[in-house]
Amino acid sequence: MILEDTIVALATASGSGAIAVIRVSGPDAFNFTAPIFKAKNNISLLKQKSHTLQLGNIIDENRIIDESLVSVFRGKRSYTGENTVEISCHGSPFIQQEIINLLLNQGCRSAKPGEFTLRAFLNGKMDLSQAEAVADLISSDNAASHQLAMQQMRGGFASEIQKLREELLNFASLIELELDFSEEDVEFANREEFQRLITRILKVLNKLIDSFAVGNVLKNGIPVAIVGEPNVGKSTLLNALLNEDRAIVSDIAGTTRDTIEDEISIGGVGFRFIDTAGIRETTDEIEGLGIKKTFQKIEQAQVVMYLFDAYRVKNEKVSLQQVKTEVEKIKNRFPGKPLLIVANKTDVLSEKEKQAFQDEISDLKLLSAKENEGVEILQDKLLEFVNTGALRSNDTIVTNSRHYDSLLKAQEEINKVQEGLNMGLTGDLLAIDIRQALYYFGEITGEITTDDLLGNIFANFCIGK
Repeated sequence: MILEDTIVALATASGSGAIAVIRVSGPDAFNFTAPIFKAKNNISLLKQKSHTLQLGNIIDENRIIDESLVSVFRGKRSYTGENTVEISCHGSPFIQQEIINLLLNQGCRSAKPGEFTLRAFLNGKMDLSQAEAVADLISSDNAASHQLAMQQMRGGFASEIQKLREELLNFASLIELELDFSEEDVEFANREEFQRLITRILKVLNKLIDSFAVGNVLKNGIPVAIVGEPNVGKSTLLNALLNEDRAIVSDIAGTTRDTIEDEISIGGVGFRFIDTAGIRETTDEIEGLGIKKTFQKIEQAQVVMYLFDAYRVKNEKVSLQQVKTEVEKIKNRFPGKPLLIVANKTDVLSEKEKQAFQDEISDLKLLSAKENEGVEILQDKLLEFVNTGALRSNDTIVTNSRHYDSLLKAQEEINKVQEGLNMGLTGDLLAIDIRQALYYFGEITGEITTDDLLGNIFANFCIGK
């Protein structure tokens, strides 16, 4: 990317709409836009004040393309930190392309994915973690992922890292200074204070690293595997949760041969439900592959929901002891995974029978997926499995795998520094690990970057942002 160029792109979604916004940014944004815009008040775009709008016509010589509103943002007061023009035109794809072609003919270059936000980062309008949060905000599809992106965009995470980096850098400078006076055997960096700082840094790093387990699933949707024997109502439950006929429902056992996935928002948190093939002994090769995939999905799931048929238990085709045995198998195979046990088709049970079920299996949830009874209680229980306390209290939550990787590397280097302090290592040896820790901190905020790193990050952005 040549950052001295003036770039242009459609900033709104492609296709027809009421309006579209075309963004122009760069040193010649005003010079390239002025010749194609004739304001109603006859004031030249070149003389228009920053953060003002003008109504006028977009023209190609004497031909009027569209009547549009043109916004002007001058210099550092724009999103990109450079001269920017935004043209709000009518949302015809033909009009959009005509205006873009006019600007290309004037000398603009088509923007690459994320180039506007890249310029905002390079011009100091935001740090790298905030720039990445822009992409997360655009792709957020529920309240939780939106809040996580907004927290990061406000710079809380970056400022926390920056503060730690500055304190560590201060001690690093003192240790580096000691090296200049190595022959005089002096200590400028108080080792006890330094030890306290390292302990505090490790505490913050551990907290941030631990938050990734929550942040990652909240950002991408919490996977919930619905498992159980064939024909217990897993597909019916999926349809009830989604409020649509997403999965095929049949009385024939083994109908679901492959996993079916869909996502909904419950209480502002995204859940990705996975309807799996029924678990049973089978000689059917295709069904067997589906059952094998079921166990793979359980491995990937954050929450497992085990479903059994209350009607079959009532008619003594299956005993509650058999159900408990199957539950224990899942618990033993996947220890530590939250397991929700659900009795389906409970509309056929009397109140006495329902109580007997709950007395036998603790924390059992009663449900009739077909009659849509108990679905809301089930949803409330799923929310209890999600640790959203940090989200509600606006604590910093790490959601980006790149940040997580850098934090792990920084933690490793800080542990080395602590070990070095405990062993009484000299300043020159401590300085090596401190420099590495500072490097990984800088990677997160963008104080240390490479072209490859920036290319990988901004390639995932949409064009026009």
